[in-house]
Amino acid sequence: MKIIVSAGGSYGHIHPAFAIIKKFQEKEKDLEILYIGTHNRMEKDLVPKEGIPYESIEIYGFTRNMKRNFKNIGCISKAYHKCLRLLQEFQPDVVIGAGGYVTYPVLKAAHKLHIKTFIHEQNSIPGKTNKVIARYADLIGVTFETSIPYFKTKGKVVYTGHPCAKLALEEPKLSKTAFGLSKGKKLVLIMAGSLGSSSLNRKLKEMLYQVKHESFEILYVTGKDNYEEFIKDEQYPSNVFIVPYVDHLTGLLKSCDVVVSRAGAASLFELIALQIPSIIIPSPNVANNHQYYNAKEMYEKGAFWMLEEGSLQSEILLSKIKELLENTVCRTKLTSHMKELSILDSSEIIYNQIKEMIQ
Repeated sequence: MKIIVSAGGSYGHIHPAFAIIKKFQEKEKDLEILYIGTHNRMEKDLVPKEGIPYESIEIYGFTRNMKRNFKNIGCISKAYHKCLRLLQEFQPDVVIGAGGYVTYPVLKAAHKLHIKTFIHEQNSIPGKTNKVIARYADLIGVTFETSIPYFKTKGKVVYTGHPCAKLALEEPKLSKTAFGLSKGKKLVLIMAGSLGSSSLNRKLKEMLYQVKHESFEILYVTGKDNYEEFIKDEQYPSNVFIVPYVDHLTGLLKSCDVVVSRAGAASLFELIALQIPSIIIPSPNVANNHQYYNAKEMYEKGAFWMLEEGSLQSEILLSKIKELLENTVCRTKLTSHMKELSILDSSEIIYNQIKEMIQ
């Protein structure tokens, strides 16, 4: 069997793509894969590290910069014709798109060549690219049931859940001591997103100084782009640990007692799979405010507590953290609702649906 996979720009798209690829590798002994991504985003480094053949195309997201947008129109045309050539040479059974603007020329080329296509939407409100390329998709998978009405297409829409959920369970547990943390103390992990958030970091600095006399420890993951600024001229309490990034972060989640996180779909469903009591602070700086709607749906179903960044106060967040650490009833309520929402066979559902489609 031959598959082409395309996804890019962020971990939120790349990790689901990896989860789907892993399922196909388990099921198809003679599988051949080609991954098509951008020439300048993180997938260009991550995919080859996984030993997956990689082809890059030059393409950019549209912005308010009209000069750049005109240039991008030319790039899209070139990328589309390159994808036509790659697909004709590789002759895949199916083309899979897991999000990001890089998928547009890939799926369009597949449709032109009458190759079966599948796209997966991770967020509750579909991204712009998936809305556009839905017209080229024979099959559409969604993480949230509330996404289904957005796809008014001829393609079949299937509620699959998020492919990264099961991967979270399979990730080896990371020891707290590897980060200088204590074995016997409770751990609160705060994640500001893979690249970080200047606005969230500013709001939470004050809270980090307020935990000086608390018995628990905090590991604060600033994101790579914000680390240097966050630690500059600062002396945080000894029970606060600051890092820019954590490789295999999911493995560390298994050592946490409470998590404070953004509301990327992958993060939410990893937390649900691992059943970790969490406080979600959606990023307001994302397309269609989709993190808010991701979090809102899970909050209304009782899986998480949610605080909005615009009204966030350090004292309130700290009190919520302490309540979750100490109140067994609250923790049990959250984890019981997580169990109800957990879909651990998402990749299996996707694989079976695709197999049925191409037969």
